[in-house]
Amino acid sequence: MNTAAAVADFRRYPLIFAMTAAAPLTDRVHVTWADGRTSPFHHPWLRDNCPCAQCVYSVTREQVLEIVDVPEDMAPSTIHLDGEGCLCVDWQDGHQSRFDPGWLRAHAYDDQSRAERLANKPRRHLWQHDLQLPVFEHAALMDDAEALLQWLLAVRDIGLTQVRSVPTEPGSLKQIAQRISFIRESNFGVLFNVQSKADADSNAYTAFNLPLHSDLPTRELQPGLQFLHCLVNDADGGESIFVDGFAIAETLRQEDPDAFDALCQIPVEFRNKDRHSDYRCLAPIIALDALGQVSEIRMANFLRGPFDTSVEQMPRLYHAYRRFIALTREPHFRLARRLEPGQLWCFDNRRTLHARNAFDPASGARHFQGCYVDRDELLSRILVLQR
Repeated sequence: MNTAAAVADFRRYPLIFAMTAAAPLTDRVHVTWADGRTSPFHHPWLRDNCPCAQCVYSVTREQVLEIVDVPEDMAPSTIHLDGEGCLCVDWQDGHQSRFDPGWLRAHAYDDQSRAERLANKPRRHLWQHDLQLPVFEHAALMDDAEALLQWLLAVRDIGLTQVRSVPTEPGSLKQIAQRISFIRESNFGVLFNVQSKADADSNAYTAFNLPLHSDLPTRELQPGLQFLHCLVNDADGGESIFVDGFAIAETLRQEDPDAFDALCQIPVEFRNKDRHSDYRCLAPIIALDALGQVSEIRMANFLRGPFDTSVEQMPRLYHAYRRFIALTREPHFRLARRLEPGQLWCFDNRRTLHARNAFDPASGARHFQGCYVDRDELLSRILVLQR
């Protein structure tokens, strides 16, 4: 099959079930598949998705056609299945479209096909203190595409991973982060150094206890992935704590639905300012995606401004906020580890909340380096590696 002529994008679509028949109806084409499933395809949808060289630029595989440029009542003059099993449509204006059966099945929008795609979407794994932490070797991630893919899938689905045997020279973090994509720079730099210092512009750069939080909740788009690379850790204390914020949110949804709704609906302002910057973001603590699933947790008590909501909503917001924080303090949700030199932790910053116990800077050196990569880059890299 001439797949390039029949598919508009860069992926290959395996032929799982062939088309056995295609019948014209008043406003659609009715396709029957070898497994007995039937899929209707409306005329505008077929014309809109024509993969020919006139409608899609063959180099970029991006669409050139705009549907408004064809008549609204455009209909086929004839349809048929060709010798390679493709659906061929001859339109009334003389335009011809040819659709690969694998692509057409992958994009069919009958109820069964849509439910099947939803069921096959990647499923995140909620976790608690007894998580079997996914651990990967630095050398394998640098040299082996399959190992790299398995790491990125774990970051996507679990939201917390560890990489061992990373060189402890400052800057080593940059190379492994760039195995995913470019690093997202912030006002803290491309790589930021997590050390106690007298002129700290964040509580992270002190020896204080740092409660559970996501990084940069003060930004419209919080960083997707965070990397923490331990270079030196000789100080007493400073254990790291991780909590699956999605597990907390889902527990809250089950146990106290009104509190869950309050954190999804009532925006909270987060603020971060120093001598040279002043960042502020007003957003709910829990964000949902288009399907109603939890997609983001925005939390950092030390960067939170005063609540600003209606008189009626204020008690509701405080109840919900207290309940969320209380859940994160329950021991069965908290995974605690002391980070050792050569370990790198990569986690979903918009899901996995992290904290640090206080440490004694007089007892020894403690130096971590960190950076950010956006979630979009992770998901893109996974798709490229898979194809």
